[in-house]
Amino acid sequence: MLDETPSAPDAAGATPALELEDITMSFGANQVLKGVTLALLPGRVTALLGANGAGKSTLIKVLSGVYPDHGGTIRIDGEAVAMESPMAAARHGIQTVHQRIDETIVPGLSVAENLVFEEIIRGEIPAVRSLRRLLPRAREIAATLDLGWSDDVLTKDVFELGIADSQLLLLARALSQQPKVLVLDEPTSTLSQSEADRLFALVRRLRDEGVAVLYVSHRLSEISSLADELVVLRDGRIRNRQEAPLDMAAAVRSMLGDTVLAETAGRTEMRGTRVAVEVRGVQLLHRSAPVDVDLRYGEVTGVVGLIGAGKSELARGIFGADRLRCGSLRLDGEDYRPRRTADAVRRGVYLVPEDRAAEAMLPGWTIATTSTLPFLRGVTRSGILRPGRERGVAEAVITDFGVVATGPDQNVDALSGGNQQKVVVGRWMHAGPRVLLLDEPFRGVDIGARGDISRRAREQAAAGACVVVLSSDVDEIREIADRVLVMVEGELRLDAYTTEVDNDAIVASMSEVA
Repeated sequence: MLDETPSAPDAAGATPALELEDITMSFGANQVLKGVTLALLPGRVTALLGANGAGKSTLIKVLSGVYPDHGGTIRIDGEAVAMESPMAAARHGIQTVHQRIDETIVPGLSVAENLVFEEIIRGEIPAVRSLRRLLPRAREIAATLDLGWSDDVLTKDVFELGIADSQLLLLARALSQQPKVLVLDEPTSTLSQSEADRLFALVRRLRDEGVAVLYVSHRLSEISSLADELVVLRDGRIRNRQEAPLDMAAAVRSMLGDTVLAETAGRTEMRGTRVAVEVRGVQLLHRSAPVDVDLRYGEVTGVVGLIGAGKSELARGIFGADRLRCGSLRLDGEDYRPRRTADAVRRGVYLVPEDRAAEAMLPGWTIATTSTLPFLRGVTRSGILRPGRERGVAEAVITDFGVVATGPDQNVDALSGGNQQKVVVGRWMHAGPRVLLLDEPFRGVDIGARGDISRRAREQAAAGACVVVLSSDVDEIREIADRVLVMVEGELRLDAYTTEVDNDAIVASMSEVA
């Protein structure tokens, strides 16, 4: 069933757990939300779909109390409330697991302290010097997701956790508060398939227990499987509402407007012949077998594997971000031993890292400074910054990649996740890479932005660059790559061109026991 009206209570007249009425939000002259009305009903999963820059993140922050200065009305169980802070939202039973873990993980504290943090700030658990006194409650919270973390894990600094474990920590913390409304923003973007399956089972259980769930994702298969209803946000307005069973093609059309998605089937396959990077005897993980592989100019190589397969280790080794355990690299037939990332950049080897927020951007910096950060020599003279040249680079990135922004001087933190990714990818492509490594470039990115990045990556390869895309999603790799490498526990299990291998063979290789 399709409907062009805002979401509303169902025919039975159930009182929404959370209701947003005519919500507006502006940043200066830029109006991001333009009268959004949305009702989240108890015991239902509402999926929110929208292109990057549509206003999804802003809407989430409004209902979570991060942005209190909005127009319109928020109601909880039918009563108007002032959502003046995240603590106020928590008091009203709203828990949000944000996509960006750096916004909610508390630096300098242990894993256990982060798990019980909300209870500490509410005074329910005293802040104590001894972590041991926090461990019983931390264990209880971790057990809500069957995390099985030992006391050694609970007592270490939270930043020693990987991205996926940090996401699970935030989810466990939210569930421990027994929410009335649970907001999940791209919750599977860092999870393995088994972790995602466990999350899906949990969402269904919460729905059955009467929790209202707002599920924000760009993964259409997840939405189709989980959602009882779907709303599409475009340009700050709700454009489409559906009840299950969902028409995903119609949803995508509503999301993208007149955008036409390119068909990958019609693209020209590229097969490179000249070797760019030779990897010989490189051990990626502890006790894994050495890897030998050639990465070629003039084609897009996709490296696919589950989380922990060694994909990122391969990219970081080539980029000089991590020292190789053993083995050697050659670039254009010459020994290549980058001791730091600056060595790689000087040779034209660039990496877009897996965690853009932590590794590719600086808080408070503009699009202009972010776009030129690795290439300051090109925008300075005698050590003095030339703002005009810096802005020129940023304007080119914004134009070429269709970044939704007010201009080069906009703070990159204010951009949506997909537009941040466009800036990070665009700055490297604008510099003319010799070797371009893209680690999970589609994470948290909508279909339209994904198409833009895929197209530009293939253009780089067609122009002669060596492009390597690393992902845990087989469909993403098939969309962008000419050649696919499958990695399992640090070892290479498959090397084939995508026209010569089907999804079943790729998945079977990924599932092999090392």
